[in-house]
Amino acid sequence: MKQELEVYKVKMEKTVLSLETDYNTLRAGRANPHVLDRLMVDYYGQPTPIQQVGNLSIPEPRLIQIQPWDAGLLKSIEKAIQMSDIGINPTNDGKTIRLVFPELTEERRKDLTKDVKKKGEDAKIAIRNIRRDGMDHFKKLEKNHEITEDDLKTFEDDLQKMTDSFIKDIDKHIDEKIKDILTV
Repeated sequence: MKQELEVYKVKMEKTVLSLETDYNTLRAGRANPHVLDRLMVDYYGQPTPIQQVGNLSIPEPRLIQIQPWDAGLLKSIEKAIQMSDIGINPTNDGKTIRLVFPELTEERRKDLTKDVKKKGEDAKIAIRNIRRDGMDHFKKLEKNHEITEDDLKTFEDDLQKMTDSFIKDIDKHIDEKIKDILTV
């Protein structure tokens, strides 16, 4: 019956993974290639992730350099960046595209920390919803006499411990991201 719990553990892990992905796309004043993760470039009529059309490098702490493998893609990459919500204007020198990350203002840092907390809170809500679904599932099993009352209690305790563990993990992610944003 432990595989019954495993289903909910996998769902909770996916929630935390989704949160990490969201946090990676937030820019925190330093060059982070993950801000480009969701960016698609028109590559001969096909939307293609920017990482697959060129070489991304970080020569300085606040600079991302994109060198496409096909020079004809410079305009497409530049257009994709300008149309995105990254908020950085690319500079094109004919061979590479540079993204210079400006220092974050105090106000922007506060906005980002609010966003981080909201995304973290949403992830916690998702974890709690998964726990609730699990509790309902185990209560139905007990009601249909598929498990005993003692089994129900054990499952509920295990599910609660798992939930607490994932909530603590999310809190850790929130604290780390806020610290990252507030570091000047």
